[in-house]
Amino acid sequence: MAGRVILDRDELLRARERLRAGGRTLVFTNGCFDILHVGHTRYLAEARRLGDALLVAINSDRSVRVLKGAGRPVMNEGERAEVLAALSAVDFVTVFDEESPRRLIAEVLPDVLVKGGDYAPSEIHGREEVERAGGRVLALPFVEGASTTGIIERVKAVMSDE
Repeated sequence: MAGRVILDRDELLRARERLRAGGRTLVFTNGCFDILHVGHTRYLAEARRLGDALLVAINSDRSVRVLKGAGRPVMNEGERAEVLAALSAVDFVTVFDEESPRRLIAEVLPDVLVKGGDYAPSEIHGREEVERAGGRVLALPFVEGASTTGIIERVKAVMSDE
């Protein structure tokens, strides 16, 4: 699977079949990834170590607005996908428009599904589908103090002091 690419849903499903045919494992994670920070990079590096390829599914701009509210995302989905695709830990990036990635996860059926430690295993969307198919679901450690919302608040505080 040479090259790191941003894939639409059909391309992603074909890439998934190639991985399966080659006996390779796919790790899946998802999120907004609005402003990339150290918590994200550490998390993605750890997720990548759990399999042969890492897929990062990002929420569309529309779904980020629904989940996070007005003023979000800060970066549009194309920019967020491009930044993630440039990371060495990331093999594939895709954008999904639903608020929950459950349908995408059910289609892809990754070998490993991961979320950050701020999620309890019972809160991880797609857990049932992945476990039913024989996959693993993990919550990776949360990097305390590293959050997009926290960064936005710090920037606002600096701007109000000027």
